[in-house]
Amino acid sequence: MATGRTHRPATRSRGIPEATVARLPLYLRALTALSERSVPTVSSEELAAAAGVNSAKLRKDFSYLGSYGTRGVGYDVEYLVYQISRELGLTQDWPVVIVGIGNLGAALANYGGFASRGFRVAALIDADPAMAGKPVAGMPVQHTDDLETIIDENGVSIGVIATPAGAAQQVCDRLVAAGVTSILNFAPTVLTVPDGVDVRKVDLSIELQILAFHEQRKAGEEAAGEPGAVLRAAKESGKGPDGDVPAVMPA
Repeated sequence: MATGRTHRPATRSRGIPEATVARLPLYLRALTALSERSVPTVSSEELAAAAGVNSAKLRKDFSYLGSYGTRGVGYDVEYLVYQISRELGLTQDWPVVIVGIGNLGAALANYGGFASRGFRVAALIDADPAMAGKPVAGMPVQHTDDLETIIDENGVSIGVIATPAGAAQQVCDRLVAAGVTSILNFAPTVLTVPDGVDVRKVDLSIELQILAFHEQRKAGEEAAGEPGAVLRAAKESGKGPDGDVPAVMPA
């Protein structure tokens, strides 16, 4: 089986937009669920709803793959699973190292979805000498002193950083120097990398803050819709409902 160092997906060379590439995993997840239920075909509307996009966007995305479906029948589920998996580079083995085996790193190591999606956790690495040799998810943790050797021996091109923010850039630099060209960053900091290295950042606190914004906006909209809310706001501002005339005229 090929390793991640020997082949890279051809999405960019084929001119597939980055926005389309970002949606392909959503389609693949929905299609995999259909395949597990032995559903043979699916319409663009059904698949778009399952993936959370509109059907016109889905059809446009699939046109970049050369898939147009069959009128009145839809898309062949198994073929689309293969086609998207191939486009994403998931028909081969991608060895991955996880650096930083704290609570988050250990949770990632125990995630069972890597193997089923074409990724093999080749090594778990941590800077704490006390962690060396300890089993996590059935694998012994290795020390960061051996990082370069581990990457070379396993042909690793994808690294996952789950370290504290202060250590992330140094770890990133060592990964890149050792030959890693794609990094998934869970550390709460922005990494600087040279051209040719791809970084995807996952910041849970930012996602929660965005959700908090939407919750606050929804709460404000609900309050504004309550009976008398407009008049109360007008009294507080000293203006009438139309914003021009004082709510209470002087005697």
